[in-house]
Amino acid sequence: MSDLALWGMFLAVGLGTFIMRLSFVELYGRWRIPPLLSRALAYVPASVLASLVLPAVVYPGGQGDFVWQNPQIPAALIAAWIAWKTRSTVLTLAAGMAVLWGLKMMGA
Repeated sequence: MSDLALWGMFLAVGLGTFIMRLSFVELYGRWRIPPLLSRALAYVPASVLASLVLPAVVYPGGQGDFVWQNPQIPAALIAAWIAWKTRSTVLTLAAGMAVLWGLKMMGA
């Protein structure tokens, strides 16, 4: 691929991304979002965070095999349970890290 074609592709992708993002900003006030879609959009940040965190917990270091001795899995499960019960971000982070460090100290 020539340099000109590569730069043209970069420009096209950048322009397309800009137009897609601008459309949401410009059209937000003009179009009415259905209530069902509005409720569904409230869960987007949590689902994006989960999709970023879960692979790092289940496959640490980018390995391709699921390992039962991975201490991050029980720490994540306990942290998820604490988050569900308390709804406290700070307590969830502190408990998850304490469990993870404790398991790593025990040699798990």
